[in-house]
Amino acid sequence: MIQCADRYLGILYDYLHKELYRFHVLQADETPVMVSKDGRPANSRSYMWIYRTGKIYKDTPIVLYEYQRTRKADHPREFLNGFTGVVVCDGYSAYRKLDRENPDITFAGCWTHARRYFSDALKALPKAAQKAAKDTVAYEAVKRIGAIYHQDNQLAALEPDNRKKQRQITVKPLVEAFFAWVKEIPSSNHLPKGKTLEGINYCINQEETLKVFLNDGEVPLDNNVTEGALRSFCVHKHAWKLIDSIDGAKASGIIYSITETAKANNLNPFRYLDYVLTVVKDHQDDTDYSFIEELLPWSDQLPEICRSKSKTTNL
Repeated sequence: MIQCADRYLGILYDYLHKELYRFHVLQADETPVMVSKDGRPANSRSYMWIYRTGKIYKDTPIVLYEYQRTRKADHPREFLNGFTGVVVCDGYSAYRKLDRENPDITFAGCWTHARRYFSDALKALPKAAQKAAKDTVAYEAVKRIGAIYHQDNQLAALEPDNRKKQRQITVKPLVEAFFAWVKEIPSSNHLPKGKTLEGINYCINQEETLKVFLNDGEVPLDNNVTEGALRSFCVHKHAWKLIDSIDGAKASGIIYSITETAKANNLNPFRYLDYVLTVVKDHQDDTDYSFIEELLPWSDQLPEICRSKSKTTNL
């Protein structure tokens, strides 16, 4: 698998990485992964980073995974080197560090991440307190964020420029009211605790990034599509528990990139992978890689079998 990913799939991965830079909005996230032989003490955490095209680009989506031993800012800094545009992500400090040092990239926050603190606080309420939930700060926060989502969802069918204009008219007042409200809470006599307090602090600290979507019609409210792309990897991760080596982890990142990008483009990932391997194998000695254009998941040159939804038994 390692040699296969390196020799035959790496060229397509690198091409998709360059293609990623054509888009104005990217979305990023990361998840821990255990690698057995990485030269560190047992149970040391490594990370699988994910970068994908923005939710709005439904015709040519790209989903790329990259294995790294740490969660340092060096990794997204290198992966995004040369990119100019917006990156949607959570409030992790590595992204904020890049935001401060790179004027070419604007980092947009995730409203789902902000809402999760408050929804978790409501879920944690004991049964005896459930009836009084509507009187809590957490409930009010969830309600206000829900109103922002509801209003923005009404604009989903609009073109980006028009969506931006309408966001300024209908969504911005709700956002401004939310932050005016949330900033008053720390000065109140009854400061919440636990997840609710974490959510308040998160929203106040991330105000600038959480408002980015208001001024850009291509930017979504949240990072849900990226979390969704990570879910497939996480499901498998819980099954196999750990990866044996660094080379194996890198190969896994490449293979997941090809198959998840195929799925995002409504291809049969197994048939597409089989076709890519067959074609690339016949071009091993080429110095001209233009043939990769015809292998891209949205290419009209792909055989119809790659679009078949039927499962295969020999792949």
